[in-house]
Amino acid sequence: MQKTVVTINSNGRQSASFIRVASALGWQVRAQMRDKNGIVAEELSNLPNVTVYVGHLEDRKFLDDLFRNAQLAFINTTHWGDEVAIGRALADAAKKAGLQHYIYSSMPDHSIYGNDWKPLPLWVPKFTVENYIRQIGLPATFVYCGIYHNNFTGLDFPLFRMEHRRDNSFVWQAPFHPDMKLPWLDSEHDVGPAIFQIFKEGPRKWAGKRIPLAFAELTPKEVCKAFSRGLGKTVHYKRGPIVINVPTPVGYREHLAALEETLGKKGAPYFGPDLEKECPKAALELWEGNRDVEEYAREVFPVEEAANGLTWMEEVETPQRAVDTNFQVNC
Repeated sequence: MQKTVVTINSNGRQSASFIRVASALGWQVRAQMRDKNGIVAEELSNLPNVTVYVGHLEDRKFLDDLFRNAQLAFINTTHWGDEVAIGRALADAAKKAGLQHYIYSSMPDHSIYGNDWKPLPLWVPKFTVENYIRQIGLPATFVYCGIYHNNFTGLDFPLFRMEHRRDNSFVWQAPFHPDMKLPWLDSEHDVGPAIFQIFKEGPRKWAGKRIPLAFAELTPKEVCKAFSRGLGKTVHYKRGPIVINVPTPVGYREHLAALEETLGKKGAPYFGPDLEKECPKAALELWEGNRDVEEYAREVFPVEEAANGLTWMEEVETPQRAVDTNFQVNC
């Protein structure tokens, strides 16, 4: 049966991944965007079965039009504007429209577990919205996405910079313990199929549930080993503080500081203690065709780096620069 599904912030990685799948399988997608600028927006606008709704999420009338006569919604709010107010308004509009199933991309609030864990500022609004959705009785499922493979970059951005060295090796510096298990996800490749499967199985199975969307739990050492195999180059992990060398919004700086303390120094589980035991089993039961870190490093990372204007992939490997099979961790 053909379904009509609503997405917001539709040129973001999570929503775009789902839209590609839903469009290909014949569902009608109402894709909200702030504007149609950019390569992804242009791509999605030209997909079959996709209708782009350009408008702002603060506009209640626009939200009523967006949700009217739809059955489903996959909602990933962002920090653009008042995320909590927008999240509540979206839930109210979905409830008013009588949606059958609402999937919300949430994240944990570590402060609720005690242990003197600080909350992560960019995650807490999502958890607040999740609680509001539960309060109003919307038939909803909550997905918690792991760390994107796509976060890695050779550009001088904080936390996930994969720094290219003169000897043609790479270094990833982050505050995580080298042996700390972290959840991983290829957002562009794997969010869409997993969300589609949750919709297929429906609210009878998934209403009220929280699902960790991560297809592997790997330590920083294991991630760097996978990158080494994928790139054919030595990749080192160095445990260290988050380095910020580029202009960064104050809110994101605060988020990184809390992350460094809560997940780095105190070693709190990424999703909190409740969901860790279900990772990666829950995601793999939804979608077994996931793209792992090694495959991403081999097939996608160099392409994304080249698109960002980097040229390290053009350098010729010499015998002296062969991959160090012993692998090195600095901590």
